[in-house]
Amino acid sequence: MYSLQENLETPTLLKLLAHEIRWQLLTALAHSDYHVQELVALIKKPMNLISYHLKLLRTADIVHERRSAADARDVYYSLDLLHFQSVYKVAVESLHPALSESQADASKQADDSGLPPTRILFLCTHNSARSQMAEALMRQLGGARVEAYSAGTEPSRVHPTALTVLQEHKIDTSPLSSKRLNQFIGQHFDYVITVCDRAKESCPIFPGDPERIHWSFPDPSAVTDPDEQYRAFLQIFVELEKRLTILLALIDRNRKNG
Repeated sequence: MYSLQENLETPTLLKLLAHEIRWQLLTALAHSDYHVQELVALIKKPMNLISYHLKLLRTADIVHERRSAADARDVYYSLDLLHFQSVYKVAVESLHPALSESQADASKQADDSGLPPTRILFLCTHNSARSQMAEALMRQLGGARVEAYSAGTEPSRVHPTALTVLQEHKIDTSPLSSKRLNQFIGQHFDYVITVCDRAKESCPIFPGDPERIHWSFPDPSAVTDPDEQYRAFLQIFVELEKRLTILLALIDRNRKNG
Protein backbone atom coordinates (compact mmCIF):
# COMPACT_ATOMS: atom_id res chain seq x y z
CA MET A 1 0.00 0.00 0.00
CA TYR A 2 1.21 3.49 -0.86
CA SER A 3 2.32 5.56 2.12
CA LEU A 4 2.60 9.34 1.84
CA GLN A 5 4.86 9.45 4.91
CA GLU A 6 7.47 7.35 3.09
CA ASN A 7 7.71 9.95 0.29
CA LEU A 8 7.61 13.24 2.18
CA GLU A 9 11.38 13.89 2.13
CA THR A 10 12.54 15.73 -0.98
CA PRO A 11 15.31 13.79 -2.79
CA THR A 12 18.76 15.36 -2.35
CA LEU A 13 19.23 15.82 -6.09
CA LEU A 14 16.05 17.87 -6.43
CA LYS A 15 17.15 20.09 -3.56
CA LEU A 16 20.43 20.69 -5.39
CA LEU A 17 18.68 21.47 -8.67
CA ALA A 18 16.34 23.95 -7.00
CA HIS A 19 19.09 26.55 -6.49
CA GLU A 20 19.60 28.98 -9.36
CA ILE A 21 23.41 29.08 -9.18
CA ARG A 22 23.74 25.30 -9.01
CA TRP A 23 21.36 24.97 -11.94
CA GLN A 24 23.48 27.43 -13.92
CA LEU A 25 26.64 25.50 -13.02
CA LEU A 26 25.12 22.21 -14.14
CA THR A 27 23.86 23.80 -17.36
CA ALA A 28 27.35 25.08 -18.14
CA LEU A 29 29.07 21.80 -17.26
CA ALA A 30 26.59 19.82 -19.35
CA HIS A 31 28.12 21.63 -22.33
CA SER A 32 31.84 21.45 -21.52
CA ASP A 33 34.44 21.05 -18.78
CA TYR A 34 35.48 24.37 -17.23
CA HIS A 35 37.85 25.64 -14.59
CA VAL A 36 36.47 27.82 -11.83
CA GLN A 37 37.61 31.13 -13.35
CA GLU A 38 35.68 30.34 -16.52
CA LEU A 39 32.57 29.48 -14.50
CA VAL A 40 32.87 32.77 -12.59
CA ALA A 41 32.96 34.63 -15.92
CA LEU A 42 30.05 32.64 -17.38
CA ILE A 43 27.73 32.89 -14.38
CA LYS A 44 28.90 36.33 -13.21
CA LYS A 45 28.97 35.49 -9.52
CA PRO A 46 31.82 35.86 -6.99
CA MET A 47 34.51 33.19 -6.84
CA ASN A 48 33.71 32.17 -3.25
CA LEU A 49 30.04 31.65 -4.14
CA ILE A 50 30.84 29.55 -7.21
CA SER A 51 33.33 27.48 -5.20
CA TYR A 52 30.78 26.87 -2.45
CA HIS A 53 28.14 25.53 -4.84
CA LEU A 54 30.70 23.45 -6.75
CA LYS A 55 31.64 21.84 -3.43
CA LEU A 56 28.01 20.85 -2.83
CA LEU A 57 27.77 19.32 -6.30
CA ARG A 58 31.05 17.46 -5.78
CA THR A 59 29.87 16.14 -2.43
CA ALA A 60 26.82 14.72 -4.20
CA ASP A 61 29.20 13.01 -6.67
CA ILE A 62 27.52 14.74 -9.61
CA VAL A 63 30.48 16.95 -10.46
CA HIS A 64 34.11 15.79 -10.52
CA GLU A 65 37.37 17.73 -10.52
CA ARG A 66 40.77 17.13 -12.09
CA ARG A 67 43.93 19.22 -12.17
CA SER A 68 44.79 20.67 -15.56
CA ALA A 69 47.69 19.08 -17.40
CA ALA A 70 48.47 22.46 -18.95
CA ASP A 71 48.59 24.42 -15.67
CA ALA A 72 48.46 22.53 -12.38
CA ARG A 73 47.10 25.63 -10.66
CA ASP A 74 43.84 25.16 -12.58
CA VAL A 75 41.25 22.53 -11.74
CA TYR A 76 38.76 21.41 -14.37
CA TYR A 77 35.22 20.54 -13.30
CA SER A 78 33.10 18.07 -15.24
CA LEU A 79 29.52 16.84 -14.95
CA ASP A 80 29.02 13.08 -14.80
CA LEU A 81 25.95 13.09 -17.00
CA LEU A 82 25.21 9.37 -16.85
CA HIS A 83 25.47 9.28 -13.07
CA PHE A 84 23.31 12.40 -12.95
CA GLN A 85 20.77 10.65 -15.16
CA SER A 86 20.62 7.57 -12.91
CA VAL A 87 20.26 9.64 -9.73
CA TYR A 88 17.60 11.79 -11.39
CA LYS A 89 15.69 8.67 -12.40
CA VAL A 90 15.64 7.48 -8.79
CA ALA A 91 14.45 10.91 -7.64
CA VAL A 92 11.64 10.97 -10.19
CA GLU A 93 10.61 7.41 -9.36
CA SER A 94 10.13 8.48 -5.75
CA LEU A 95 7.23 10.66 -6.97
CA HIS A 96 5.71 8.10 -9.35
CA PRO A 97 7.29 5.04 -11.04
CA ALA A 98 5.64 5.78 -14.38
CA LEU A 99 7.60 9.04 -14.68
CA SER A 100 10.86 7.15 -15.19
CA GLU A 101 9.70 5.29 -18.28
CA SER A 102 11.97 6.02 -21.22
CA GLN A 103 10.45 8.20 -23.90
CA ALA A 104 13.20 7.65 -26.43
CA ASP A 105 16.49 5.90 -26.92
CA ALA A 106 19.14 8.64 -26.70
CA SER A 107 21.48 6.73 -28.97
CA LYS A 108 18.87 6.00 -31.64
CA GLN A 109 19.72 7.47 -35.00
CA ALA A 110 17.49 10.28 -36.15
CA ASP A 111 15.54 9.98 -39.39
CA ASP A 112 17.37 12.76 -41.19
CA SER A 113 18.14 11.39 -44.65
CA GLY A 114 19.15 14.16 -47.00
CA LEU A 115 20.80 16.29 -44.32
CA PRO A 116 24.56 16.86 -44.58
CA PRO A 117 26.60 15.03 -41.93
CA THR A 118 27.62 16.86 -38.77
CA ARG A 119 31.37 17.54 -38.89
CA ILE A 120 33.37 17.09 -35.70
CA LEU A 121 37.08 17.68 -35.05
CA PHE A 122 38.78 16.21 -31.97
CA LEU A 123 42.01 17.88 -30.89
CA CYS A 124 44.83 16.96 -28.52
CA THR A 125 48.57 17.55 -28.41
CA HIS A 126 50.10 14.49 -30.12
CA ASN A 127 47.00 13.09 -31.85
CA SER A 128 48.12 9.77 -30.49
CA ALA A 129 45.59 8.47 -27.97
CA ARG A 130 42.56 10.43 -26.76
CA SER A 131 41.65 12.22 -29.98
CA GLN A 132 42.29 9.10 -32.09
CA MET A 133 39.99 7.03 -29.88
CA ALA A 134 37.35 9.76 -30.02
CA GLU A 135 37.53 9.91 -33.83
CA ALA A 136 37.22 6.14 -34.28
CA LEU A 137 34.49 5.73 -31.68
CA MET A 138 32.42 8.62 -33.02
CA ARG A 139 32.56 7.17 -36.53
CA GLN A 140 31.30 3.88 -35.14
CA LEU A 141 28.52 5.40 -33.02
CA GLY A 142 27.46 8.15 -35.40
CA GLY A 143 27.47 6.28 -38.69
CA ALA A 144 26.59 8.32 -41.78
CA ARG A 145 25.17 11.25 -39.82
CA VAL A 146 28.61 12.41 -38.67
CA GLU A 147 32.04 13.02 -40.14
CA ALA A 148 34.67 12.68 -37.41
CA TYR A 149 38.30 13.81 -37.65
CA SER A 150 41.17 14.25 -35.23
CA ALA A 151 44.42 16.22 -35.22
CA GLY A 152 47.24 17.34 -32.94
CA THR A 153 49.25 20.46 -32.31
CA GLU A 154 52.36 18.24 -32.23
CA PRO A 155 51.33 15.03 -34.07
CA SER A 156 53.34 11.88 -33.54
CA ARG A 157 51.83 8.40 -34.07
CA VAL A 158 48.74 6.43 -33.13
CA HIS A 159 49.54 4.79 -29.79
CA PRO A 160 49.56 0.96 -29.97
CA THR A 161 47.49 0.61 -26.80
CA ALA A 162 44.83 2.92 -28.25
CA LEU A 163 44.63 0.61 -31.26
CA THR A 164 44.46 -2.45 -29.00
CA VAL A 165 41.56 -1.11 -26.93
CA LEU A 166 39.63 0.04 -30.00
CA GLN A 167 40.09 -3.29 -31.79
CA GLU A 168 39.02 -5.22 -28.69
CA HIS A 169 35.74 -3.29 -28.91
CA LYS A 170 35.34 -4.08 -32.64
CA ILE A 171 36.10 -0.50 -33.70
CA ASP A 172 37.63 -0.05 -37.15
CA THR A 173 41.10 1.48 -36.77
CA SER A 174 42.21 1.29 -40.41
CA PRO A 175 41.49 4.99 -41.20
CA LEU A 176 43.47 6.28 -38.21
CA SER A 177 46.69 8.24 -38.64
CA SER A 178 48.35 11.06 -36.72
CA LYS A 179 47.49 14.37 -38.40
CA ARG A 180 48.70 17.93 -37.99
CA LEU A 181 46.16 20.56 -36.95
CA ASN A 182 47.30 22.91 -39.72
CA GLN A 183 45.75 20.73 -42.43
CA PHE A 184 42.28 21.45 -41.03
CA ILE A 185 42.64 25.21 -40.63
CA GLY A 186 40.01 26.98 -42.74
CA GLN A 187 37.67 23.98 -42.89
CA HIS A 188 34.13 24.15 -41.55
CA PHE A 189 33.21 22.10 -38.48
CA ASP A 190 30.05 22.01 -36.42
CA TYR A 191 31.92 20.98 -33.27
CA VAL A 192 35.56 21.37 -32.24
CA ILE A 193 36.25 19.26 -29.16
CA THR A 194 39.54 19.45 -27.27
CA VAL A 195 40.32 16.33 -25.23
CA CYS A 196 43.61 17.61 -23.84
CA ASP A 197 44.16 20.63 -21.58
CA ARG A 198 47.20 21.82 -23.52
CA ALA A 199 45.35 21.67 -26.84
CA LYS A 200 42.56 23.76 -25.36
CA GLU A 201 45.03 26.56 -24.62
CA SER A 202 46.26 26.67 -28.24
CA CYS A 203 43.08 25.84 -30.17
CA PRO A 204 42.74 28.16 -33.20
CA ILE A 205 39.61 29.88 -34.49
CA PHE A 206 37.68 27.99 -37.16
CA PRO A 207 35.30 29.54 -39.70
CA GLY A 208 31.56 29.49 -39.08
CA ASP A 209 31.88 29.71 -35.29
CA PRO A 210 31.69 25.97 -34.49
CA GLU A 211 30.59 24.92 -31.04
CA ARG A 212 33.67 24.65 -28.79
CA ILE A 213 33.69 21.90 -26.17
CA HIS A 214 36.46 20.82 -23.80
CA TRP A 215 36.75 17.39 -22.18
CA SER A 216 39.57 17.34 -19.63
CA PHE A 217 40.99 13.82 -19.95
CA PRO A 218 44.33 12.74 -18.46
CA ASP A 219 46.92 11.42 -20.92
CA PRO A 220 46.85 7.60 -20.70
CA SER A 221 50.16 7.29 -22.53
CA ALA A 222 51.84 9.08 -19.61
CA VAL A 223 51.26 5.97 -17.48
CA THR A 224 54.44 3.87 -17.59
CA ASP A 225 53.43 0.52 -16.09
CA PRO A 226 52.05 -1.62 -18.98
CA ASP A 227 49.10 -3.05 -17.05
CA GLU A 228 48.17 0.32 -15.54
CA GLN A 229 48.55 1.97 -18.94
CA TYR A 230 46.12 -0.48 -20.51
CA ARG A 231 43.60 0.26 -17.74
CA ALA A 232 44.11 4.00 -18.28
CA PHE A 233 43.37 3.65 -22.00
CA LEU A 234 40.35 1.49 -21.25
CA GLN A 235 39.02 4.10 -18.82
CA ILE A 236 39.39 6.80 -21.49
CA PHE A 237 37.46 4.59 -23.91
CA VAL A 238 34.62 4.13 -21.39
CA GLU A 239 34.45 7.86 -20.65
CA LEU A 240 34.52 8.76 -24.33
CA GLU A 241 31.72 6.32 -25.09
CA LYS A 242 29.56 7.97 -22.41
CA ARG A 243 30.20 11.50 -23.61
CA LEU A 244 29.90 10.72 -27.30
CA THR A 245 26.58 8.92 -26.80
CA ILE A 246 25.21 11.98 -25.02
CA LEU A 247 26.63 14.32 -27.67
CA LEU A 248 24.96 12.23 -30.39
CA ALA A 249 21.61 12.63 -28.64
CA LEU A 250 22.11 16.40 -28.78
CA ILE A 251 23.19 16.25 -32.44
CA ASP A 252 20.14 14.17 -33.35
CA ARG A 253 17.81 16.62 -31.61
CA ASN A 254 19.40 19.59 -33.39
CA ARG A 255 19.22 17.85 -36.77
CA LYS A 256 15.59 16.91 -36.22
CA ASN A 257 14.67 20.46 -35.25
CA GLY A 258 16.62 21.93 -38.14
